[in-house]
Amino acid sequence: MSELVTGEAVALELRPAKLPSRALAVLLDLMVAVVAYVVVTIAVVVSTASLDEAAQVALSIATFLLVLVGGPIAVETLTHGRSLGKLAFGLRVVRDDGGPIRFRHALVRGAIGVVEILLTFGVIACIASLVSARGRRLGDVFAGTLVVRERIPAGRAGFVPPPPPWLAGRFAELDLSAVPDGLWLAVRQYLTRMGQLDPQVSMGMAQRLAADLAARTGASVPQDLPAAAFLAAVVHERQSREARQALGTAAFAPQPAAPGAPAAHRPLASDQPAAPDQPAAPDQPPAHARPPQAPLPPSAVPPREGPPADRPATGFAPPA
Repeated sequence: MSELVTGEAVALELRPAKLPSRALAVLLDLMVAVVAYVVVTIAVVVSTASLDEAAQVALSIATFLLVLVGGPIAVETLTHGRSLGKLAFGLRVVRDDGGPIRFRHALVRGAIGVVEILLTFGVIACIASLVSARGRRLGDVFAGTLVVRERIPAGRAGFVPPPPPWLAGRFAELDLSAVPDGLWLAVRQYLTRMGQLDPQVSMGMAQRLAADLAARTGASVPQDLPAAAFLAAVVHERQSREARQALGTAAFAPQPAAPGAPAAHRPLASDQPAAPDQPAAPDQPPAHARPPQAPLPPSAVPPREGPPADRPATGFAPPA
């Protein structure tokens, strides 16, 4: 069993896909690619029958590279690691840290796959997958990717605790490009398991990870912020950027209020107009004739509920 973290900062106990399921998925993808290649080849041959032999050979090579090599690369890039075969068998290609793959990952996998799958009929890929503990072929090793199973019981998923709301946007200016995937994976797995660790061990691990993360980003850990909260806020910032980039939308940014719209806020006691004096009940004396009431003892005063005004309540609980 191997715990991974998706691009949405959700830790999942996903099983790496082994050789049988991967072989079936690749076989289905190859069948679709070969059918498309035959159709395109026939169309090219019919339309270029008047060309000389050298031109036809060049077009056949271009068709091979475009359909059998460029097609899988484009599909994995656009679907973030889900080809037709992987979708049918519940598989997905992810990065080593569990995030969605990009074009460079699909390009490396596709280029090496020409040799270890197409030219050697999958022999090299099968040997590499059997030797690897996580079923990775050479394309996965060089691209830094992993094929995992997506269909797991829902009860086995664990969530990374979100950062406090008052930290939203505080680390929007950090440069996260120099942080390696291995460090992201370590941070996310710590945030998932920190509730199961001894408080002293958890605090020390959070401080070490926060120092490593701060060194990679060129920023320092704020003195007024626990190390675990700093880690959660930076991870949330990174995943927000990836979500905006993947979806191509600004839905995650706060929307300004419409012109002329009243600001939504809870009315305070000072905002309410003073109520006019109400006449006293017939059986009660006037207010100036009533005896003064003794103040309540401290034990009788109800405790104030809710967190301070500058830091609202949150589900994130850093270790003591």
